[in-house]
Amino acid sequence: MNVAIETREFLLEPTDNNVLANLCGQFDEHLRQIEQRLNIRISNRGNHFRIVGTHNASAVGAQVLQDLYVLAGKENLDLQRVHMCLQEAAMNQESESDAPPPADAAAPGPDEESVDQQADNTEQVIVTRRVRIKPRGKHQHSYVEHLRNKELVFGIGPAGTGKTFLAVASAVEALDQERVRRIVLVRPAVEAGERLGFLPGDMSQKVDPYLRPMYDALYEMLGFDRVARLVDKNIIEVAPLAFMRGRSLNESFVILDEAQNTTVEQMKMFLTRMGFGSCACVTGDITQIDLPRHQTSGLKHVIEVLGNVDGVAFDYFSPRDVVRHPLVQRIVEAYEGYENDAQESGEDQ
Repeated sequence: MNVAIETREFLLEPTDNNVLANLCGQFDEHLRQIEQRLNIRISNRGNHFRIVGTHNASAVGAQVLQDLYVLAGKENLDLQRVHMCLQEAAMNQESESDAPPPADAAAPGPDEESVDQQADNTEQVIVTRRVRIKPRGKHQHSYVEHLRNKELVFGIGPAGTGKTFLAVASAVEALDQERVRRIVLVRPAVEAGERLGFLPGDMSQKVDPYLRPMYDALYEMLGFDRVARLVDKNIIEVAPLAFMRGRSLNESFVILDEAQNTTVEQMKMFLTRMGFGSCACVTGDITQIDLPRHQTSGLKHVIEVLGNVDGVAFDYFSPRDVVRHPLVQRIVEAYEGYENDAQESGEDQ
């Protein structure tokens, strides 16, 4: 089946040579990155751009270039920033294709549509003292909305989809706005296929290696000094899951990370620790379970138990939501495809 190729031409205005240079990157590396990702060809003479590719790919490429041109006037672009813009464009395209508007619905005018989108984006942005985090794609937007409005939220999906980062950002925002009085970070002390033995130090130092991803997010949003002060004051608390029994956490934002490595009993114990004025977020990837084979993952079990409970929200992420290096997305998709093929083969046999 032959795919129709089209040529799309447009101008990026207002003309500014410095912004154009920032957009294209050194030796046009930003343009080459967009070409490779979307399988298109980009050429330009000054601010006059030409894109050759399929209809959808060229449309996405034009939109990405226009968005990046606006950003290039405000900040120095790099390959990571270009990748994030490409990823967001792919998510938006998937969202539009998955949810077409009703046939009898009146199409909004340009002004009305832009106002609605701007209001939605402003509402979903997570604001902390150091950074502003904008969710990317429909799954992250839904996740952030639930983190603000639900008492218990589950974020389930592959690595690199922003589950833990957005949960920590929401917790910091809630702390800054005094909706909670402290943040509690919890994680099961399960090694990923290795036996680390007894780690040196006090309880906090023993648990720190397991909570490093959440610490990294906290440092980015609050800074090293403030995180250290809040930990000293017990406003930010780190706790191994095994030591949560018997506690009641009031006015807290509690995050359980790597929840796929909890047992059924541990998950039930954790969920019943919530006190008044508290909310909890549970994150995990059910494709990376490090428990012994005979044990059932508490995260897989809780999906069946709490699926229809009021006040509980489940957000599922896919490989398309991965916001790390583009190779990570392809790796996740390859593993997912391999496991699906193996499962189908086993069922046939």
